[in-house]
Amino acid sequence: MENAPALYATAWAILPPLIAIGLALITKEVYSSLFIGVLTGAVLYAGADFAGIANHVVNDGLIASLSDGWNVGILIFLVILGIIVALMNLSGGSKAFGGWALKHVRSRVAAECATVILGIIIFVDDYFNCLTVGSVMKPVTDNFRVSRAKLAYIIDATAAPVCIIAPVSSWAAAVSSFAGEGQGISLFISCIPYNFYALFTLVMMFALIFMKFDYATMAKFEMNAVENGDLFTVESENTQVDAATQGSDTGIVLDLVFPVLVLVISCVLGMVYTGGFFDGAGFVTAFSDSDASVGLSMGSLIALVIIVIYYTIRRTISFTECMSCVPEGMKAMASPILVLTLAWSLKAMTDSLGLADFVSGLVKGMSGAAVGLIPAALFLIACILAFASGTSWGTFGILIPIGLAITESHPELATPIIAACMAGAVYGDHCSPISDTTIMASAGASCNHISHVSTQLPYATTVAVVAFISYLIAGFSGGWVLPLIVGVVLLLGALFLLKGREGSYKVSDAANAGKMSDI
Repeated sequence: MENAPALYATAWAILPPLIAIGLALITKEVYSSLFIGVLTGAVLYAGADFAGIANHVVNDGLIASLSDGWNVGILIFLVILGIIVALMNLSGGSKAFGGWALKHVRSRVAAECATVILGIIIFVDDYFNCLTVGSVMKPVTDNFRVSRAKLAYIIDATAAPVCIIAPVSSWAAAVSSFAGEGQGISLFISCIPYNFYALFTLVMMFALIFMKFDYATMAKFEMNAVENGDLFTVESENTQVDAATQGSDTGIVLDLVFPVLVLVISCVLGMVYTGGFFDGAGFVTAFSDSDASVGLSMGSLIALVIIVIYYTIRRTISFTECMSCVPEGMKAMASPILVLTLAWSLKAMTDSLGLADFVSGLVKGMSGAAVGLIPAALFLIACILAFASGTSWGTFGILIPIGLAITESHPELATPIIAACMAGAVYGDHCSPISDTTIMASAGASCNHISHVSTQLPYATTVAVVAFISYLIAGFSGGWVLPLIVGVVLLLGALFLLKGREGSYKVSDAANAGKMSDI
């Protein structure tokens, strides 16, 4: 690399994200923590040159992040989603759906299960999943005193972990783009049964719901919600945008269902359009070749126009009121956009310091080790890299090509090796405080971001430890059935042990059956 800094591709490259993550967890304040991480990266890059530091932060970090076409497309998508959510709330659609759901969802367990199922159904994209599921299910989970931290965990756990095992998703398209010519979506599909972290995450959610308990930090939040009616424990800057129960009383369930359906269909069509579906390409091929950023922006914009026309014709809200939701939706997304911008800038700092090359060198140096350990080792490295950088797709780009190179000499381990890279990247994306999906889950649940991170981390790490053991087994057995069965047994066994430990919180049957109004 020309003009590379003296610390390029060294262990120093991991320091900026470590500082940002550490400060965020200690101070409970994400903006300054991310900025200090960005500043640290600029200092390591430019040294004692003040002008160089300022230039690297502003030009190479903030401006470059906000001028990147992909990033801008994601920001447009988020703003439009915010506007649509504001429209659904103002029309009374969210309120009406909440009322309908409360008549049919009769227990706390059912409320949590409905949230998980809805998250699984919306598998097209993790951003769309986070904001849509949060908006739709908050009135229902609030009524049964499910803490916002628990809601954020369910949202996050049905975002990236579901997208990574859904062949028709923006994540399938991303993974396919990093694979070799002709492999693409077929490689992605073959990895699904080996994606132990994603599969075990789904088992984890349903197990916690039906076992009716929580542990670690989440136990405190759930106890406070059930026993004191405090859904937040720690207030959030996003709390003010939670207006699902303040909409019109004339709204009907269709006022929420129709916009969601239109948004899903429009986003899917937008993605396959960018992949050449309307030029003759097959649906799956078009999805694997799609540009998710452009497709989601295009689809959401078309959906917004249709939704405004629908509300205007139905006279639920006037056209003027529809337009008042534009600035409201943008304000609702201000906090996530700021955090995303800083997180992208932090990634730019780590890129300039050669974090990818540093990790690449580590991985290539271990290819001669015991062959059976390679999937587990790659899973662990992917976990660390994605957690530190806050990006799963960036981790895909680094590790999948390396994994493919390793499989040339070990073709029998091709699928578990690539699946391990994907699964480790999802763990990092799932629980890193600087991950865009984690940020979106916090926003979707209107939950304090650090509260979400601190409560989710023990759960995600429990699953990751079990997945690591399964990859050890897969590396030596070659198949997926045995490690999958062993992993599920280990996970359920660990949960039964944790349930009996002091410090776990067991939700009573009364709390599981009762509503906010009668607990």
